[in-house]
Amino acid sequence: MLESEKNQVNELYQNLGKLFYAMAMADHSVHMKEMEKLNEVVRDHWLEVDDIEDEYGTDSAFQIISVFDWLLEYQKDSEEIYEEFEAFYVEHKILFTPKIKHLAMSTSRAIAAAFYGSNKSELILLGRLQLLFEE
Repeated sequence: MLESEKNQVNELYQNLGKLFYAMAMADHSVHMKEMEKLNEVVRDHWLEVDDIEDEYGTDSAFQIISVFDWLLEYQKDSEEIYEEFEAFYVEHKILFTPKIKHLAMSTSRAIAAAFYGSNKSELILLGRLQLLFEE
């Protein structure tokens, strides 16, 4: 695989980390159960998507968790981060295969439901994501 393709895949995972952070932070706080769910879904589903590794020899899918953790540490604004994801999606639609879209939606739903079910803020964001993926 070309280096530029690897970089695009790493960037895809980084932006998925932004999406999942925005989903978890939609209600202005990230709960431990949401973080646990994200870790579980990345291990159980995202690691199987491809065999690409980052520059440290780690599966690129772990970029999702790294970006999520960094955003959480700095308490970034959910709306701003979602808009960054949205802009990436619009510019790189080709990276979002039906499989990636399906996994992104199911991961977002799992995060939203992890802490006492989905709340209004999370449901709105899920709706926005669904509409974005249908464009």
